Amino acid sequence: MSNKAEKKAAFQASVIWRDRKRTIFGLPLSFTKYILTKERLFIETGFLNKKEDEVRLYRIMDVSLSRTLGQRIFGVGTIKCCSADKTLADFEIKNIKNSRDVKEQLSQAVEDERVSKKVINREILGHEGHDGHDGPDHDMPPEFHDPYEDDVHSDEMHS
Repeated sequence: MSNKAEKKAAFQASVIWRDRKRTIFGLPLSFTKYILTKERLFIETGFLNKKEDEVRLYRIMDVSLSRTLGQRIFGVGTIKCCSADKTLADFEIKNIKNSRDVKEQLSQAVEDERVSKKVINREILGHEGHDGHDGPDHDMPPEFHDPYEDDVHSDEMHS
């Protein structure tokens, strides 16, 4: 087996989900393809001029699902993603079948990839943590704590 064939087989094995953007009546008559793997999400658009974007899953910060009345009638939905990716930033996976299941698969894949890469997303509400105190999040595992964070806060108190 050639190296190219091995790479293709490995890629196919890592695919979690794939679909096309659906058009009227929920039919896949579009030139937009979506492929979700264990590490990345690919969005391919175009027919004559093709464009392929990708986002690494650990860069996705938030995932939400919206379904208009028309989308619900035809069994499709749109997943909205907020990411830290420079080229895609916030993007949508539009008009896909089984959108709720796909959203859950995507959310789980994002969490799995963030854990494997040891990436955390600290949401900042003003300058305080989620529980209103101005210190480290004590409910986080120790490996995610910034060892210098306590020093910064104690220095601020002494100033």
